[in-house]
Amino acid sequence: MTLSPFFQLHNDLPREGPGDRASLDWALGIAQIKPDARVLDAACGPGADIPGLLAHAPQGHVTALERQPHFIDQVRAAHGDDPRVTPLNGDMAAPTGGPYDLIWCAGALYFLGVEAGLTAWRDALSPGGVVAFSEPAYFTDTPSDGARAFWDGHPTQTEAVIRTAVAAAGYDVLATAPLSDAAWEAYYTPLDARIAQLREVGDPALSDVLDEATREAALWRTHRSETGYLMVVARLK
Repeated sequence: MTLSPFFQLHNDLPREGPGDRASLDWALGIAQIKPDARVLDAACGPGADIPGLLAHAPQGHVTALERQPHFIDQVRAAHGDDPRVTPLNGDMAAPTGGPYDLIWCAGALYFLGVEAGLTAWRDALSPGGVVAFSEPAYFTDTPSDGARAFWDGHPTQTEAVIRTAVAAAGYDVLATAPLSDAAWEAYYTPLDARIAQLREVGDPALSDVLDEATREAALWRTHRSETGYLMVVARLK
């Protein structure tokens, strides 16, 4: 199978977005799920967060939901022998297989919108269930043009606006925190190495996707004090 330029760049990378074990441990420390919790990893990508989720629910179960079959194949390759993990090709806007005690979503809820996405997830959660997600955010009320350019037109909001959306969807915010620089570098450092590797190949078909990925990383590193992801942990009312 011939991979698209995007997947040639992202094929077999450890993560498909910023995050790390420390940020997951922080969020799940707030969530306080039970050892036998049922967890949905919504838009799981290649499954980088599954080991951490299982560490917090060792007698539980993780449903790894992802629209991209290529990523689900990676999850199956890594966790196919573990009965505690179910890889599922599907849409996070309409999760099945619940109810879940926790819905974890690393950097993908913005595709649905905070209020719309959390509202759609209400029926998939058990009573008092928890969501933990990272959402694009500005850390200033006056972001620079460069910080805005990083999100390429996405309607990124401040923490106050995000909190309002969470409440409107019927959740109580338990805690928030900016995603750490280390969590961002856990994504960008391997990506940098892959970009360098593919530039040596010299395939002109990859030029645009490599340039865009390089630009994205440079913009975040320049404007990271102004923008990034806000980690949010919230409980269903």
